Parts: sequence; structure tokens; C-alpha cells
Amino acid sequence: MNIPFTKMSGSGNDFVIIDNREGVVADTIKRDFVKKVCRVKDSVGADGVIFIENTDRADYRWDFYNSDGSSAEMCGNGGRCVARYAFEKGIAPQAHTFETVAGIISAEVNGPLVKVKLTPPEHLQEGLDIEFEGVHYKVDSVNTGVPHAIVFSEDVEKEDVTTVGRDIRYHTVFAPAGTNVDLVQRQKGGLKVRTYERGVEGETLACGTGVVASALIASKRFEIPSPVQVETRGGEVLKVHIEPNDNGLPTVYLEGLTKLTFEGHIVEL
Repeated sequence: MNIPFTKMSGSGNDFVIIDNREGVVADTIKRDFVKKVCRVKDSVGADGVIFIENTDRADYRWDFYNSDGSSAEMCGNGGRCVARYAFEKGIAPQAHTFETVAGIISAEVNGPLVKVKLTPPEHLQEGLDIEFEGVHYKVDSVNTGVPHAIVFSEDVEKEDVTTVGRDIRYHTVFAPAGTNVDLVQRQKGGLKVRTYERGVEGETLACGTGVVASALIASKRFEIPSPVQVETRGGEVLKVHIEPNDNGLPTVYLEGLTKLTFEGHIVEL
């Protein structure tokens, strides 16, 4: 085994990226491979693994897996990282598209700053009353490539994100696939968000689709103008651009910095 990889980070979300256009990692072993690669301490460690594959529908296709080996339709921060990787490796031009389960994503790379246009949001639900073991949560939900449940808080720093996340993530309302959960605080200049990610099964330093989902719901509720600035758990601020459309579904873009952490070869798992 000698598999080249790149480790990248988007707002604290970290990913292992592998050029798999020649099938260096077979589909049959991907899930087990991902779980081993994402382990901390005795492997590379990451929130997920992105395989770049061939496609006739875009410049490339990605095959994305969470750290537990589960597939995800889309990941905003992963999308920004893979776009920069593809451009810098000569796989795609500066402005390009890539195929995901959620649909075709367009991206524009300007050095470490990457802006991606996400698929149209759908399945908006507002004012859901979610009850779990006697605790009630007021929840809004929207799919921004993957499902997100939004809970507003006066102070997200005081919230038990793991408990709230698990209570809502596995609730029957969101069965069978489950949902990501975002705790959102209105603050001067924008929002602060903490996210419990499905597949990671815990809080991450940032979640791009969660940032977009939070901005969409909050901009509607509080009439926040675009672009909405969102502070993540890792401290970085992402921008969400929201452009109204005649069909009622806005066009949304996620913009922020990416970081290439290191490159290497996986030689043993």
C-alpha cells in the first residue's frame, strides 16, 4: 500500500483528499478504509475522506465519506477544500464544477479563498416542536445538500451541544436518515454557530452546509442582509451569499478560507 493523499482544512473541518481517478482505492473497501484513515493517534485523523473520481457530468466527481464510514450527500467545507485541491493539482480550472450526490456544485478558487455555489435549498420546515424524554425544542429545518435542524439560543457557549445534538439527530421526525443539528446565536454583525454533525456523531469546529442552513433561517427571521457573516466554533468567519430567485428558492454561496495542512503517503492501515 502506497497511496498519496493531501490533508486539508476548511474552518477547522479537516479532510483527507485522494485522487482516485485511477481507482487506487476500490469501492469495496472504501468504508473500512475511511474509518481506519480517520482514526486519530494511530492514523492520519480527519472528519472525513474525499475521493476524486471521473465523471462526464462535470470536471470531476467526488465520493465523500464521514469519519464513521457513512456517505454524505454534500459538505460545504469539504467542497471548498476539494475545489482548491483540484485546481492546484491541475485537475480542474480556477472556476469549475464537480458532481456530488446532492447535485452539481460550482466553485471559484482564488488562492486559499474559495467560494462554492450550493444546490438549491429545499424541504424548509419552520416551528417544529421536537420532544425528547420530556425536553422540548423549537426547531426549524432545511436541506442545504444535507438535512439540518436549527435551534436558536441566547448563548451557544453555554449549550450542551452533544446532548442537544443527539436528542434531535435521532428523533423520529428526521428518521430514517437523521439530521445534523445547529445551535445558532444572533450576534452583532451576524451569527455564531455550533454544529453536531451526523456521521461524525459529535461537535465539529465548523460545518459549511450548517453555516448555510443557519444563515438561511436566520436571515429570514431577523431580516439580516446578504452576505451573512457566520462565526464557527473554530473561530473563523464564513460568508453566506443569498440571492433571491423568481421561483422562491434562493441561490446560495459559501465563501471562506481553506488550508493545505500536509501531504504524504498512506503505507499501512
